[in-house]
Amino acid sequence: MVTMDGPVTAFSEGPEDPFAVRRSASAVLDDRGAVVGWSERAEALLGYPAEETLGRHAAGLLVEPRDERVVMEAVAACVRGGGWFGVVPLRHRDGRRVEVGCRVRAIVRDGGHREWFLVGAPADEVIQWETDRSVLDGLFGRSPIGLSVHAPDLTILRVNRAIAKFSGMPVEQHRGLRLSDFLIQRDTDTVEGQLREVLETGRSSVFAEQPCVLRRDPGRELVVSVSAFRMHDPAGRILGVTQTIEDVTDRHRARRRLALLNEASARIGTTLDVTETARELARVAAPDLADRVSVDLLEPVTRGEEPLQDMTGPLRRAAVLTVPPEVADLMHPAGRTMDVPPGTVQARCLAERKPVLDSGPQGPAASLSMEPERTGPAPGPDTHSLLVVPLVARGLVLGLLSLWRSRRLEPFEEDDVTLAEEFASRAAVCIDNARRYTQQHQTALTLQHSLLPHTVPRHPAVEVAHLYLPADAAAGVGGDWFDVIPLSGLRVALVVGDVVGHGIHAAATMGRLRAAVHTLANLDLTPDEVLSHLDDLVDRLAAEQEPTDDLSRQVVGATCLYAVYDPVSQHCALARAGHPPPALVTPDGRARLLDLPAGPPLGLGGLPYESAELSLAEGSLLALYTDGLVQAGDRGTDERDVDERVADLCAALTGPARALEETCGAVRAALLYDHPTDDVALLVARTRVLAEEKVTTWELSAEATAAARARSLAASRLTAWGLDELRFTTELIVSELVTNAFRYGGGPITLRLIRDRHLICEVSDTSSTSPHLRRARSTDEGGRGLFLVAQLTERWGTRYTREGKTIWTEQALPAVRQERSPRL
Repeated sequence: MVTMDGPVTAFSEGPEDPFAVRRSASAVLDDRGAVVGWSERAEALLGYPAEETLGRHAAGLLVEPRDERVVMEAVAACVRGGGWFGVVPLRHRDGRRVEVGCRVRAIVRDGGHREWFLVGAPADEVIQWETDRSVLDGLFGRSPIGLSVHAPDLTILRVNRAIAKFSGMPVEQHRGLRLSDFLIQRDTDTVEGQLREVLETGRSSVFAEQPCVLRRDPGRELVVSVSAFRMHDPAGRILGVTQTIEDVTDRHRARRRLALLNEASARIGTTLDVTETARELARVAAPDLADRVSVDLLEPVTRGEEPLQDMTGPLRRAAVLTVPPEVADLMHPAGRTMDVPPGTVQARCLAERKPVLDSGPQGPAASLSMEPERTGPAPGPDTHSLLVVPLVARGLVLGLLSLWRSRRLEPFEEDDVTLAEEFASRAAVCIDNARRYTQQHQTALTLQHSLLPHTVPRHPAVEVAHLYLPADAAAGVGGDWFDVIPLSGLRVALVVGDVVGHGIHAAATMGRLRAAVHTLANLDLTPDEVLSHLDDLVDRLAAEQEPTDDLSRQVVGATCLYAVYDPVSQHCALARAGHPPPALVTPDGRARLLDLPAGPPLGLGGLPYESAELSLAEGSLLALYTDGLVQAGDRGTDERDVDERVADLCAALTGPARALEETCGAVRAALLYDHPTDDVALLVARTRVLAEEKVTTWELSAEATAAARARSLAASRLTAWGLDELRFTTELIVSELVTNAFRYGGGPITLRLIRDRHLICEVSDTSSTSPHLRRARSTDEGGRGLFLVAQLTERWGTRYTREGKTIWTEQALPAVRQERSPRL
């Protein structure tokens, strides 16, 4: 026997009730248990016709001996309670055992005798019906999920106890009311619109999350999950719509906070820029966490400096974001510097280094002092909650994150404080990384600028202009450099180089290479020899580097282009070490890249370099550049793109006649429309030719009279030039140099005088013997020639050629001679 819980209520007429009269089997027993009534449904259920059952004892007819105990217990319960409901096993006419759900009720007849009315149905139908009825009873009586039944006009027919908790009204008082009696109008329109759509289309809505505000608690916004379905009767007529409502506010906020954390991880710290990182923090916090957000940093942080441990201001506003945007007018704009008055929420946060939550009934009044020039409440009259969180990284307070709420109804709570702290912690690390990078970047820029030439010297051989653009902050400072180096004989060296890598290491390496190039240039070496010596230097620098890890050293390498131009002979010698070839524009406007031997980059070691020589017409334009010029921007660096950019370079160089500075500007406009991702150096030189009347050359025979002839020729030329004041010293210099050439050299001797801003005297011979200056003793008969030459000239030196060597001197012309201290 299975006893059903619940009240004994026979004759339920619900449409699914298995005990309904039209569906159930029925029988009547007298007080002794004999059958006195038997229905056709009973015959259909158990197989016995009425004539076989009437007058017979029900137990003996319908009960197996093995089930007698179960049936007797049911009879005893029925007698005690005046009725019974449960499941009993009965015997079918064909001998089968049938489980039957029964309802029994006592009936008192006239005369006072009692009979028992039984209604039965298959047990599985009864159990299913009772289960359904129990579920329905649970939904309305005990379910924590709200249940609301609405008529087609959306008036309420019935609600459960969970809805009554929402509304604060008894269950029975909801009938006939509408949603507008409980929700504010905005939320009423939304929810009723969803219910009407379900009524019209028949498509159920499932788990639609909807914010709502109850009229009885307007200061608190809830988030509910709503599902709705349409109801029909057996004939298909629409009876209304039912919706389930679950309060998912806590779950929604937890999910939103988790999503915000994930978003913060992806969106904060995408650059190494302090201000941009502050903006990213503001964009993550608003509008999901706050209506208004400001990020204020201590001033040293914005400059890339490390703040002092006890520093409490002033603050510079790095970012501000408001919803709606026009409310930003009520707040300090980004870029403004503000003091932090004592006693404010911000001052407390900086001093205590922990979040401060101000959500009093009067609003965050303490924040007014941060806006001293405002006449009204700041940053808005309806602000009701303020949360200030310190930005702390490596134990240093970098600034503040301030969050305001006004449009959102609920104030900040502890979970919001935890979320804001997580935002601030992640952002502070990124800001500190950006600050430290900014500091290093500024250091590298300062070092780089100090190592590059601030101005290029004016030179009679060439007219020059230059362009230098450092890479963007993300790429870091590079090691590109350029130089214009005066050489002897009015020649000039043009240099452009590029060190591998970025940062302080690249800048420092550039400085060392630039100093080495100056030293090698002063030795008057040929371009290929200069590059060979630089290659050895780079190889030594690489060997000096400390390993960056257990297996590798820092990469040290460079490319370089070195050119020497002589305005007297119009001869130009060039060599390159892995560097882009220069562009040449002839006076008639034709442009091309010079075909020079490529040469390996500096630092590979042991590989030779070759010089190329050509003659340049007066007014030729020579452009030396680094690869950042032809590989800059976002257009790529494949061969096709480089060729296109080289063509753009040549087109920019061949524009109409203009100053070289304008030419550099044209190149920049044509190729550097995007900010370069690598340093760009461009050196443009227009060649000049020294006038014939300023140069005189003589070939002298290697004989004893060569010195006397040289003195005579030099004296006559100085007279023609109007430089008689220099005759004595020049004759002495020429005599000493020609005598040495005759004595220690061999073959013909060449004497050349050049007049420009200095008087240059050059004596060449076929010997490669290096002269040297020495101090002769009083007893020596010779050895004083070069010493006298050094005393009488401003500069002197030796350069070597394939045919021998040239000793040169420079004397200041009388009009520009400078006072010099006497030499001993």
